[in-house]
Amino acid sequence: MHSSDVSSEASAIDEGLSPEVLHLRRGGTSVVVEMSTPPAIVHWGEDLGHLSPQALGGLALAAAPQRVSGGLDVTPVLSILPTPAHGWLGTPGLEGHRAGHGISVRWHLAGVDATAQRARISLVDEESRLAATVELELGVAGLLRQRITLRNSGTGAYTVQRLAPSFPVPWDATEILDTTGRHLRERSPQRRAFTVGTSVRESRRGRPGADATLLLCAGRPGFGFESGRVHGIHVAWSGSHSVLAERTIAGEAFLAAGELYGPGEIILDSGETVTTPWVIGSWGDGLDELSARFHDELRARPQHPHRPRPITLNTWEAVYFDHDLERLTALADAAADAGVERFVLDDGWFLGRRDDTAGLGDWQVDTEVWTQGLHPLVDRVRSRGMEFGLWVEPEMVNPDSELAREHPDWILRSRLDLPPAARQQQVLDLAHPDAYAYIASRLHALLDEYPIAYLKWDHNRDLVDAGSGPGGGSHVHAHTLAVYRLLDELKAQHPGLEIESCASGGARVDLGILDRTDRIWTSDCIDPLERLDIQRYTGLVVPPELMGAHLTSAVVHSTGRATDLDLSAAIALFGHFGIERDISGDSEADLARIRAWVALAKTLRPLVATGRVVNVDGVEPGIDVRGMVSADRAGAVFTITQAATSVAYPAGRVRFPGLDPEREYRLRVVTPGGAHEDAGQSPLRWIQDGVILTGRQLATTGIRPPVQHPGRTTLVELTAQH
Repeated sequence: MHSSDVSSEASAIDEGLSPEVLHLRRGGTSVVVEMSTPPAIVHWGEDLGHLSPQALGGLALAAAPQRVSGGLDVTPVLSILPTPAHGWLGTPGLEGHRAGHGISVRWHLAGVDATAQRARISLVDEESRLAATVELELGVAGLLRQRITLRNSGTGAYTVQRLAPSFPVPWDATEILDTTGRHLRERSPQRRAFTVGTSVRESRRGRPGADATLLLCAGRPGFGFESGRVHGIHVAWSGSHSVLAERTIAGEAFLAAGELYGPGEIILDSGETVTTPWVIGSWGDGLDELSARFHDELRARPQHPHRPRPITLNTWEAVYFDHDLERLTALADAAADAGVERFVLDDGWFLGRRDDTAGLGDWQVDTEVWTQGLHPLVDRVRSRGMEFGLWVEPEMVNPDSELAREHPDWILRSRLDLPPAARQQQVLDLAHPDAYAYIASRLHALLDEYPIAYLKWDHNRDLVDAGSGPGGGSHVHAHTLAVYRLLDELKAQHPGLEIESCASGGARVDLGILDRTDRIWTSDCIDPLERLDIQRYTGLVVPPELMGAHLTSAVVHSTGRATDLDLSAAIALFGHFGIERDISGDSEADLARIRAWVALAKTLRPLVATGRVVNVDGVEPGIDVRGMVSADRAGAVFTITQAATSVAYPAGRVRFPGLDPEREYRLRVVTPGGAHEDAGQSPLRWIQDGVILTGRQLATTGIRPPVQHPGRTTLVELTAQH
């Protein structure tokens, strides 16, 4: 309804809508917006329940600051699109100009279209000849989504430098959590005090990057996974971006984020618009509650993959570039015997691709290696009851390729010379119509010729100095939109096709790419001990069933560490389970254990796809405890992992939170394929004799963990008794 209709609608008042204050409610979240000039969010967080117009007005009134000495006559507040012309002296939501002029924007409310769960707030500045629409939406799980559309209503061009939605956070949120990382160690957590000033995290890589923060959080000091009020935001965008946390001396604390535009990248001619990516906010009492909102929201999407996630074997760490039909056929047979349901042929199948120095861009099957094409392998895979998947890297090109030699103008560059190389490759400009048409045609041809159910879509380098050609402007924005269009086109023309987002592992993990793909490759590092933190902090946003997690080789490719098969499999259980290992050469004893773990993964995948992730705080250093609890809390599975030696010997008790406090649960240690027994240790009584405890006992007093050598884990199944 429009603002002029709100006061005349009795139902709207019942829902907490009024011309002066909007109250959006859904999924346990309230968002209250004061519709002054300019409008401002005065509450985002816990559901406030039904509020009368009087109470809503009182909330807005109670949030208004007073005039102070040395300040402006009217103390400014954080609006939904703050600008200096309103007196705002913090980071603005909009920055831009008209050839160096027209820098001032002062918004006036032009209209509101609102329901109880979403609002479109129209702003206008006749003097600056700009108009903006701010969209706020509450999802089914209580996520707050915001985006802004800016329109140039003037006659001259307007250059946009910054356009970013903001999210107010409570003043007592005095600690920041974000993540950093690198290739093979993505999403490493870091914390710091949230003091007066601005903390900025930017990705200028043309993709989020391995060092990007997946989530920027602000919370009460010491907030953990189980407790402590915390708010966080995520940018659903697969290009360059910026996030910030800011605390002002005037008593405002907020998070803000948006796309990071290159110089001159967004210039709006008369009548043109630009829309920010969705920026998505969540909150909770503890990080697990915050992340559960993301998980529940994604699981409610119509395009979310709801069929059981196929057990996947990927060939990369099994054969690398050694593509031999006999060897790969043996691997496929071993995979089928182990219970694998999807077989993915990785890098090395296309023209001239014997290593990573050549061939990217020439997306034809190399007939010197595959004399009959991929058909013999594909037929064998499918005859054994498995789906066939294929690795591609469509956005990249090797200079040593037919494509690069014939079309050097299709390479993203800003100068006559090529940008610095990475992995001996450059980036194609998919915003170039001819480059887009060529790549799309080659992918369609592959999907038409072969029954490919799955594409592993890789992206192995950053976009550096990524212009539209020598002397041209930045093309990161246009390229990212072209990638989205291509993914949408492939999905539309090939129903049932699933796509994985891989970018040197986890360098392109965001909800923009996950709107169009079916899982992410969490990291190229599948060392299970390294994966503990990588999977935990990726899971702040990404549900476990969308995180690729594979059983690794006995000696891990990325770390050189010898690892226990059972540990590797157990850590992979809490993700989209797969295998990255040459199992065709494994002993019969190891194959039996792999078959047992695959069978268990199939049993547990409904729990992984629908359950609640639980990360346990306050555990003895060196021990990691985490679990999956079913939605009805009738069952759960927890792992107790000895990541390093503990000071306490034997260790103190560990807790299993998240269960129904009133129900009783039987505990059972699960040992697929037989268990290790650490030398000299007698079994615990609760393991030997069995035990039944209430959910309250498990969350409060817990159990004694077994004594384990580092690199071992215990898998505990909990089953409600009534």
